[in-house]
Amino acid sequence: MRRGLPVVALLALLSAGCALIEPLVSAPRPARDAIEAFRLEGRIAVRRGGERFSANIDWRHDAQSDDMAVSGPLGQGLARLTAAGGAALLETADHKRFSAADLDGLTEQVFGTRLPVSGLGHWVLGRSAFGGAARLDALGRLAGLSEQGWTIEYLRYEDETPAALPALLQARREDVEVRLVIDSWSLESTSHPLAPLPREGGDSGSPRSGSWKR
Repeated sequence: MRRGLPVVALLALLSAGCALIEPLVSAPRPARDAIEAFRLEGRIAVRRGGERFSANIDWRHDAQSDDMAVSGPLGQGLARLTAAGGAALLETADHKRFSAADLDGLTEQVFGTRLPVSGLGHWVLGRSAFGGAARLDALGRLAGLSEQGWTIEYLRYEDETPAALPALLQARREDVEVRLVIDSWSLESTSHPLAPLPREGGDSGSPRSGSWKR
């Protein structure tokens, strides 16, 4: 019996300790209009006339910067776009570099047409960037939006709640169509940069080489 007492006491202490441990509760998601930073992973398809480009996309965004990695279907690096402090940089997989005042001016070299990245950072969250005409669904979320010459349609949200973020959206302007599928969202800090692009053998030339489908 004497040998059993320490075991009984230990079990009692463990039971008391377990009672004090509370289950972890995830932090509530901020309101849609209060989101300042995000990371999304998904797939983007851009069509212009008879040309089409598609790729995987990993995009980190906050109020001061953007970091966007674009890769092929098998994960091979195609391009990385970054912007901060009033300057934007495009780096291709073969380490060629191009610069511009903003990402909008560099997207044409990757996607074949100029994309409104400044607006897209709001549109992907399901909110207006420039106060355009909006159409809401039954849950009060954006179902459609028209601004800056673009028409944005929200085809699917991640779930059927008012706070859900978009999972599929489509933007059109003249003969350009952009379709974005969002596979995962993270609204935590985006301060850690994405991994560098893998080096590809040979001279790939334009970051769009071999990516367009006719």
